Amino acid sequence: MARVVVIGGGIGGLASALFLSRRGHHVTVLEHDPHQLSADLEDNFLAWKRPRVPHAVQPHGLLGPVRDVLLGEAPDVYSTMLTLGAREHHEFACFAQPPAYRPGDERLITIQTRRLVLEVALRRALLNEPTALLLIGHPATGLEISASQNAPHVSGVHSPRGRHAADLVLDCAGRRSPVPRWLRNAGCRAPMTENSATGISYYCRWYRLAAGAPRPESCVRTGSTSTFATGGVFPSDNDVFALSFVLSTADPTRAALTDPVNFEAAASTFPAISAWLTHRPAPISPVLAMGGLHNTWSPLADESGPVATGIVGVGDTLVHTNPTLGQGAALALRSAQWVARRTDQVTNPYDFACHYHRWTQRNLRPWFDTQVSTDRATEARLRKGTEGVGPVSDQRATIDACAREDSAIMRARARVRHLMEQGHEAYADPEIRARLEYWRSSHPRTRDIFDGPDRTTWQSILSAG
Repeated sequence: MARVVVIGGGIGGLASALFLSRRGHHVTVLEHDPHQLSADLEDNFLAWKRPRVPHAVQPHGLLGPVRDVLLGEAPDVYSTMLTLGAREHHEFACFAQPPAYRPGDERLITIQTRRLVLEVALRRALLNEPTALLLIGHPATGLEISASQNAPHVSGVHSPRGRHAADLVLDCAGRRSPVPRWLRNAGCRAPMTENSATGISYYCRWYRLAAGAPRPESCVRTGSTSTFATGGVFPSDNDVFALSFVLSTADPTRAALTDPVNFEAAASTFPAISAWLTHRPAPISPVLAMGGLHNTWSPLADESGPVATGIVGVGDTLVHTNPTLGQGAALALRSAQWVARRTDQVTNPYDFACHYHRWTQRNLRPWFDTQVSTDRATEARLRKGTEGVGPVSDQRATIDACAREDSAIMRARARVRHLMEQGHEAYADPEIRARLEYWRSSHPRTRDIFDGPDRTTWQSILSAG
């Protein structure tokens, strides 16, 4: 059995450690954040200050692959999530008469929950593993690196407790991981990093439904779109939900949204959001802003081979994607599962690193590229709308609107959303193309797609506040 050291105790690190320990490997997780989770979710949600993880308090909807991996590797963790209040929501729930299922439709399920619920369930499970050691408030401080035949080899990690010997090190420290710097300082070839700015900013606020109030998700869209902003609703666990806006960072009105009065006034002009405010839910957070986001691809290998052996990146360390498509946790768990299932094969660290890199290129890289292209199109549309250029064509908004009326389009959209097919595959089907064309021809009004407010209304609301 291998000795594994995991740098970072977020979703990718916890999942990797749990999956590995359940295969008998000895795992040590070094997590720099000293926060100890209490038994009460609400004590941890907003009070846990996490400057390195700003998206922790932003809305989440965990995609089908999260459920798939957990049911395959740790069904008790998934059960704990449901016990803690997470909810399953099938993509066909919006139809009064759901279509007959086809193979794979059973996987088109979003887990409605805050990110915290997944972290709590993973941490609780890991603490019960006899071959796992979770060191909270205990940062990694450096790597043990030695010369090797094909590439420098990482054989351990330093921390305040000393040296932790390892047959394999997993860098799960996130997008600001110190590992690339440590490798460069040790004389390793600099890892390649691709960085794409999104030009998108987020504003959200959390609410709790009033006692007995209905959840409108089955009868209204969960998103409304204008030419310059997207408004969304994220139903979550324990009668909690988030309202969210996505705008261009070039939008001069966005700062006004940090005022709760302005936020709710703007929210009332988006049909999908307004429906959730009808029964006067109680706000439980201020308006939370997040911007300056980038999509990054940072493998520890390239066409020349691994930068170093004995270490690979998992989760945001390897691929960090803007939350627009909600891919982060799904990609992290998929890579954690791959590593856990193949760590027994680390007899040749060089071959293992090369094999992992090839797998990530085939199975993770396409979704990174999709995120980059989607964000560029979204930012361009939002910026043009901000400048008063519009209405403009928006394929994603058109598909979202059509999908609520056409179950075949919903199935194609859901398969893309849940990382089962790329968009160019799902929407290339002649039947799907014909259905989209028919919908467009029968819905000629811009309002059918962009159901949010016009720019003049938006500006008057925010300036009045």
